[in-house]
Amino acid sequence: MKILDRYILKNLLVTFIFVAFVIVFIICMIDYTEKVDDFLEKRAPTSAIIFDYYLNLVPYWVNYISPLMVFIATVFFTSRMAARTEIIAILSSGISFGRLLVPYLMGATIIGGVMFALVGWVLPRANKIRNEFERKYVKDEFYFDGRNVHIKVAPNVYAYLESYNVTTKTGNKFTLETVVGNELKKKLTADKIEWQPKKNKWALKDYRIRDLEKKNEALSFGTELDTLINLKPSDFESDYNLFETFTLPELNDYIALLESRGSDGLEVYLIEKYTRFTQPFAMLILTAIGLIVSGRKSRQGVGLQIALGFALAFIYILFFLLSKGVAESGNINTLLAVWLPNIVFTFVGLALFKTLPR
Repeated sequence: MKILDRYILKNLLVTFIFVAFVIVFIICMIDYTEKVDDFLEKRAPTSAIIFDYYLNLVPYWVNYISPLMVFIATVFFTSRMAARTEIIAILSSGISFGRLLVPYLMGATIIGGVMFALVGWVLPRANKIRNEFERKYVKDEFYFDGRNVHIKVAPNVYAYLESYNVTTKTGNKFTLETVVGNELKKKLTADKIEWQPKKNKWALKDYRIRDLEKKNEALSFGTELDTLINLKPSDFESDYNLFETFTLPELNDYIALLESRGSDGLEVYLIEKYTRFTQPFAMLILTAIGLIVSGRKSRQGVGLQIALGFALAFIYILFFLLSKGVAESGNINTLLAVWLPNIVFTFVGLALFKTLPR
C-alpha cells in the first residue's frame, strides 16, 4: 500500500471504532434507563447485568448497526478531509476518484469480514447468554400453557397434543395422523407421550395404531413404544429471539428442519441467514456512497454533508426494515427482499458518481 492508502485506511478504521463506541454507549445508556426498574424488581445481580447482559449487548449492537456506522465514519472522516482541501489536493496530483475509493473499500472489507465471522460463529453464543438473562430478569417467565396443540411435523404428518408439561417433558392425549389430500391414511394415538433423553426418543404410553392404507384396516396396540418423531422438547420452549442464537451451520440445520416439516414462519430464519451474507456488501455500497457524498468541499461546511449522510443512512435503514417486514408476511421472496436495498442503493451510488465533476 502507498502512504495515502495507509493514511486513509488507518483513519477510517479509527473513526469507525470511535463512532461505534459513541453510538453503542448511547444505546446502552438508553437501554439501562428503560430496564433499570426490571433489574431492581427482579433483583438481577450486578455482575450478571455487566457480564451476562451488557458485555454481550455491546457486540450485538456493533454488528447490528455496523453498515450505518461504516457509512457515518466514512462521511465524518472524508468531510473533514474535504474541508481541509485534502481531497482536492489528492485528485489534483493525478489520482482518480476510483483509485481514491480503493482504501475505503479495503477498510469496509476488513470490517465486513470481521462482522461476518462474528455474526456467523461468535455472536450467537453471546446472544444465548444475553437472551437467557432477558428471559430471567426482564421478560415475564415463560410458561407453555397451550391446549389442543397442533404441529405439522412432516409434509403430510400432523401431531396433536391436548396438553404438554415443559418441566416433565410429557404430553397428554397424543395423536399422530398421516393425511394425503383429504384422506386419512394412518393414525396413531397414545394416552401419554414422554421424552427419553438417554434414547433421544419419545416413549408412547398405551398406544393404538390404525393403518388405513391396507385393504383390511389394521389395528395394533400396546402399553409402551419408543418412536422417532420430527419433534423435540425444545419446540415447546421459549423461542424468544431464537434466530439470533444460531451459528451459521446451526441456522442452516434449523431451516432444513422447518422445511422438512413444511412449517410456517420459515421467512424469519431465511431473512436472518441472508442478512448475514448481505451485510458486508451493504458496507461496501454505503462506504462508496459516503465518499461520493462527502468528498466535495462545501461552502455550508461539514455539518451539511454529515446531515446528508445521516439522511441517506436513515432512508437505507427504513427501506431495509420495510422490505424485511413485507418478506416476513410472505408477500415477497425473502432473498429478493434482503438484497433489494443493496440493489437500489447500488444504482443510487452510480447516479451520484455521475454527478461528480471530472
